[in-house]
Amino acid sequence: MQELESLRLEAYENSRLYKEKVRVVHDKNIKHKEFRPGELVLLYNSRLRLMPGKMRSKWEGPYMVEKAEPYGVFHLHHPSSPKILKVNGHRLKLYHGEKMKDKKELEIFLLEDPPSVDN
Repeated sequence: MQELESLRLEAYENSRLYKEKVRVVHDKNIKHKEFRPGELVLLYNSRLRLMPGKMRSKWEGPYMVEKAEPYGVFHLHHPSSPKILKVNGHRLKLYHGEKMKDKKELEIFLLEDPPSVDN
């Protein structure tokens, strides 16, 4: 009976050591994202997974970072809307496109087929 108890305690200790090693590896691979107020970011829309449409982008924006709080919480605001969003930093990525003009909408150009030339 004593031998069975010692085997059980050894198994618990091995499990605890394994979990600590896995936690260290996991924490080492987490990428901490830092965004400063005034930067433009894209917001991941997780609801698009449920809707059909392969070609739809899962990223919305660009949004401007208003405020950064501890533990990866960011306050975002879109220039065309007065609403402020409070989101987790894991749902954001830096926007590398054109800088937006203050409080203006982006201009959208629709591509059309060139006119055909009949000979």
